[in-house]
Amino acid sequence: MAKEFKRYLVTSALPYANGPVHIGHLAGVYIPSDIYTRYLRLRGRDVISVCGSDEHGVPITIKARKEGVTPQQIVDRYHALIKKSFEGLGMSFDIYSRTSSKTHAETASAFFRKLYDEGKFIEKTSMQYYDEEAQTFLADRYIVGTCPKCGNDRAYGDQCEKCGSTLSPDELIDPHSAVSGSVPVKRETKHWYLPLDRYEEFLREWILDGHKEWKTNVYGQCKSWLDGGLQPRAVSRDLDWGIPVPVEGAEGKVLYVWFDAPIGYISATKDITPDWERYWKSEDTKMVHFIGKDNIVFHCIVFPSMLKAHGDYILPENVPANEFLNLEGDKISTSRNWAVWLHEYLEEFPGKQDVLRYVLTANAPETKDNDFTWKDFQARNNNELVAILGNFINRSLVLTHKYFDGKVPAAGELTDYDRETLREFSDVKGRLESGIENYRFRDALKEAMNLARIGNKYLADTEPWKLVKSDMDRVATILNLALQISANLAIAFEPFLPFSAQKIRTMLGMTVTEWDMLGHTDILETGTQLAAPELLFEKIEDSVIEAQIKKLQD
Repeated sequence: MAKEFKRYLVTSALPYANGPVHIGHLAGVYIPSDIYTRYLRLRGRDVISVCGSDEHGVPITIKARKEGVTPQQIVDRYHALIKKSFEGLGMSFDIYSRTSSKTHAETASAFFRKLYDEGKFIEKTSMQYYDEEAQTFLADRYIVGTCPKCGNDRAYGDQCEKCGSTLSPDELIDPHSAVSGSVPVKRETKHWYLPLDRYEEFLREWILDGHKEWKTNVYGQCKSWLDGGLQPRAVSRDLDWGIPVPVEGAEGKVLYVWFDAPIGYISATKDITPDWERYWKSEDTKMVHFIGKDNIVFHCIVFPSMLKAHGDYILPENVPANEFLNLEGDKISTSRNWAVWLHEYLEEFPGKQDVLRYVLTANAPETKDNDFTWKDFQARNNNELVAILGNFINRSLVLTHKYFDGKVPAAGELTDYDRETLREFSDVKGRLESGIENYRFRDALKEAMNLARIGNKYLADTEPWKLVKSDMDRVATILNLALQISANLAIAFEPFLPFSAQKIRTMLGMTVTEWDMLGHTDILETGTQLAAPELLFEKIEDSVIEAQIKKLQD
């Protein structure tokens, strides 16, 4: 039997503060995390959801250098933009923190120091590239040269973006510094490493034996890392932007960003509640990490090894990582601007946050890479949100206003067909719970939409507008039932479409929104005054879609 937990800690991968957020990030991480969190809250669970900007590391210093500003100016700009965009989409984090905060610097330093004092790191000296002109060690990204695989003369020391090969600086032909343009020299430097190989046995037991229920893409990637053998990983690097390594003789060295960033979940929780230890140190807490597939190694191998080495913290119960979302048949690329940016979407489609949430959930890359197209976006809006969900809610309200002055009519004797309809949605609650609790949000969304289909079919089959002259009691029963289904829809869609669910609740004058009411037909009391009906969704025209496709191609 599955363990019952007293509280939940939901973390979402910290977006990197060197650019805005795009739909790939949303489909991979943030919308799934928000659905899960909202569902837990609806069920009255004790839950904290944390996120924040990841503000250290080399790409930020590169961007700052290119723009002639400080790294702090870069992260301030993008932290504000990302935070505002998330708020616009209805992301319900309890905190959107940042790794440049004082709390975070103290927490990450103390974490490092404990492991250092207990001898959990190994020290290694190696030869690394040094720019004599700029008087700085060069991170791999700061070394540029010709790719040995494809001949691209703008390859980085860690990767060639043209052919996709993973590289090391020593493989580059004619390497030079991206900072000064000079040819770098090799110099000796000392760093601290987390010996991941020492945690291999623990990880095998914990993941391969203990978490067979994890998604196959996550479990498979973990297994292949473990089967390949783990190597020590540097936790410090030579850089002047980041959290200084808090030991003697470490001048000019900062905590490596992969070590510092996940500790951001802990520091963010500290900033929410003085009771933070209950969420991080109690076996009664279920911790779930929402991430994209490029972060699996950090959240399933590296961070758990750090937590194990520290000894005071719980480990995640699940890491439901999604695969990648492509755009119009091509890989999303920020450098080519082949992306749909959240902040631009919110400006260009005001009031349509839920449409994006719906499409990205219905099309989520849960088990394999998936593709977002503007035509599919339009079709799902027009054929599903407008024609099914919006249409049913609107008809139920309009007919009630027309025949009963906008008051919920009393239900009379139920027919066999009424009872059959009720049976059809009596188990919607269980099916939604199964989908959401097993991180199958696409399936759960289908179940919610199926409830609207049942409602539409019920109205179409019973034709209350034809019975008005002959049997008003029957019309009252039909519309009571239609309104009760509408109230069920407000609850079922709350985790997925929070703005629309709120509109439905307001129009229905709903006072009860507990999850446990799902499947009930007594949510709305007889005589409840309904508000004037408003359209939940509107059709999106071809011209709007063509403009978006043209914008991409330009």
